[in-house]
Amino acid sequence: MFEALTERLNRAFRDLSGYGKITPENIEPALREIKLALLEADVHFKVVKEFLSLVRERSNGKEVLDSITPAQQFVKIVHDELTKVLGGESAVAEAASNTAGIYFLCGLQGSGKTTAAAKLAHLFGNAALAALDLQRPAAVEQLKVLAERIGAKFIPPQFPNDARRSAAHIRDIFPSLECKHLIVDTAGRLQIDDELMNELKDVHEIINPSETVMVLDAMTGQEAVKVAEAFRARIGLNSIFLSKTDGDSKGGAALSIRFITGIPIKWIGTGETPQAVEQFHPDRFAGRILGMGDVVSLVEKAAKATDLKQAEKAAKSLMKGKFNFELFLDQMREMKKIGPLSELISMLPGGSTLPIDAIPSEKEVSRFEAIILSMTKEERRNPELINVSRRDRIAKGSGSKPDDVHRLLKQFRQAKEMMSVFSGGKKISKKIGRMFGM
Repeated sequence: MFEALTERLNRAFRDLSGYGKITPENIEPALREIKLALLEADVHFKVVKEFLSLVRERSNGKEVLDSITPAQQFVKIVHDELTKVLGGESAVAEAASNTAGIYFLCGLQGSGKTTAAAKLAHLFGNAALAALDLQRPAAVEQLKVLAERIGAKFIPPQFPNDARRSAAHIRDIFPSLECKHLIVDTAGRLQIDDELMNELKDVHEIINPSETVMVLDAMTGQEAVKVAEAFRARIGLNSIFLSKTDGDSKGGAALSIRFITGIPIKWIGTGETPQAVEQFHPDRFAGRILGMGDVVSLVEKAAKATDLKQAEKAAKSLMKGKFNFELFLDQMREMKKIGPLSELISMLPGGSTLPIDAIPSEKEVSRFEAIILSMTKEERRNPELINVSRRDRIAKGSGSKPDDVHRLLKQFRQAKEMMSVFSGGKKISKKIGRMFGM
């Protein structure tokens, strides 16, 4: 998400960096570029107007005009104002308050409510998942499977054709389960469907949740504002779960919803699995949009997914200069646990500016794994043994082409250079670019 917006914003910053001093005149082309970038990202026009007004006011102030590095100061101002649009510091505190209670999920059809329910259960821990989506075929079974996968308790609908009576049963049985959190999945519905909206209102009153969460598809765009306001008018909303942020969306919903409605975004879904969820931090999100990366979130994700003993073993091997395909394979598997490679690289400073085709896809990573497993133990431990004949044999054994093996060998050699990313003085993005053949 945000690739096109990030590129447009960085173009504006690059043009501005050519000036030794920022003036009200030469800042206007940059602001115009930012305006077009935001509008093309389907950001609400009211948000764009207010955002540009605040950036222009601060940019023409003394803090920039007297700055030694005015271009960098301008970027900081854009980052600060973008953070405010996304919720500011208050949203960080709100997102961190995953207090015990009942979380009631609602939203349009196809917004990802069932998956979002499982994500929250995984994030919170000690949770029960309750099924109240009686409209979509197999919705109950899907939630049951997800509950089993993450080790959460599951409450099926007691009355499959009556959402109101099933809601009463869920309310009554939850205290006996000794779970800290209850997450209720409801049926998707259009805000203009009065019958289903009235049912939602009744079910909401029966459950009496401590928090009402709207699950919003990141690809919704400006329409997200109308949808959120319609649902809030019926049942009230406390927070938003922004789903499918890993997709090819423009990001207009994320940049519009909090500013217009005042409803905070608390969580974002970053993939299809229950583990692919993050608490929303406006400042970190703004950094991703501007191509600054989000190293803090990357470290947090790695800490949760990485095997500490395996990491210590790898570190010792690297310190001794023992980097071979066995270690390379282990590291690829560890990275797959953290998340898609494209997402991880986008969280590094400058990583979001790399072309998409320069980063191996999940399919390519799996192919590389098959190639390594087709090597002999001796070849994995001593890659320099792999000559043309061995390369051809490995390609046949893994169902790949010799060119695929050659590319892996090239990336393996360049990966050695990556080991010095945090100890050398070169930019991370440049080293990543070389690793992926740029």
